[in-house]
Amino acid sequence: MRLHVRPILSAMLRNWTGPVLVAAQISITLAVLINAVYIVKQRVDRIGRPTGIDVENIFVIRSVGVNDKYAHEAAMRADLAYLRGVTGVVAAAPISSPPLTGRGDRIGVMLKFDDHAHGIVTHYYEVDDQALAALGVRLAAGRFFQANEVLPPRRTSGDVIGAPVAVITQALANDLYPDGHALGKPIYDSFGFLTAPATIVGIIEHMHGSRVSWDKFDRILMAPRLPFPDEPAVNYLVRTRPGQRDVVLRAVDEHMQNSNPDRMIEWTRTLEYLKNLSYVADRNMAIFLVAITLMLIAITCIGIYGLATFNVSRRARQIGTRRALGAQREDIVRYFLVENWLITTVGVIIGCALALVSGYWLSTHYGLPRLDLYYLVGGIPMLWIVGQLAAWLPARRAAAVSPAVATRSV
Repeated sequence: MRLHVRPILSAMLRNWTGPVLVAAQISITLAVLINAVYIVKQRVDRIGRPTGIDVENIFVIRSVGVNDKYAHEAAMRADLAYLRGVTGVVAAAPISSPPLTGRGDRIGVMLKFDDHAHGIVTHYYEVDDQALAALGVRLAAGRFFQANEVLPPRRTSGDVIGAPVAVITQALANDLYPDGHALGKPIYDSFGFLTAPATIVGIIEHMHGSRVSWDKFDRILMAPRLPFPDEPAVNYLVRTRPGQRDVVLRAVDEHMQNSNPDRMIEWTRTLEYLKNLSYVADRNMAIFLVAITLMLIAITCIGIYGLATFNVSRRARQIGTRRALGAQREDIVRYFLVENWLITTVGVIIGCALALVSGYWLSTHYGLPRLDLYYLVGGIPMLWIVGQLAAWLPARRAAAVSPAVATRSV
């Protein structure tokens, strides 16, 4: 038995309210689905970006002085001597703020003194000569700081101690010197820490800074200086041999808690934990969007199922009559599936337009990347399949209607 689309369209036009509501539901679901999946993909990619740091084998200790007897520089040197002698420790170094934590100092870097108009804002770290090994990052060119180049900490926030050398990341080097010849060149900074030009002696291949959500997350400048004690406090980066991080962390934490009565260990955390904490907003957004999308798909399936079930119950006598006239079960199933496919197609067409419009709005208002059309192409067949599966069971029930129903008076 041949199936004509025109009678199906005529039947839907006579009772258009249900099909219109379901088509609208499908269009909204498609628009939300495509944009949500694209945003989730952006968040997952951000979380999974290579940091360039040996995150899995590093922990951070936060030490804070608690009274006037606390001698910051002496305590720092004693702590570093202990940490570097612990079995299983590869390297230990002080750092002004740990990377991947969401918080840290920033400065403007420029090629000419006081040329703020052309300054490039970047992460700023004060470290010593073991920071490269403590982070587990690699140099693309040049060298790292030597022990005799490391300056003492500033005594107050107003002190200016010019650092003669600096190490930067490749990303910052590309911004400053696009010709690719940054090594050995001079730079200045917007805070006046570098009162004389600092020479770039090393370029780090790749490294993430503290502010992971910042668009300049891999622009970093390091100065050879023991960190300034704002509170007074210091952060120690401790890198261990693979597989020994947790054992060393417990031993070190226990020792340092009791080694100096003039300070306290505010916290000891793995860098992996701190990284996960800084990405918690991205992770929560991804989970939220996935949950909302799954709920919308489920509601859409319920709507399609409900409409198809209603049509079957309302057309029982019509179905029975067709069966009595020779229609096969597969003809009845095909009829309802085609009807549902037409409704879904209308919804998909409207949904594509909504997805593109909403994607453009998100891009212009929130700086998100433009919607990739591959997601649109992938979402269309998905909605078609979901729609057909939702209508499959009611269509099967319709095919089970007996021809004898056509003879009933009620």
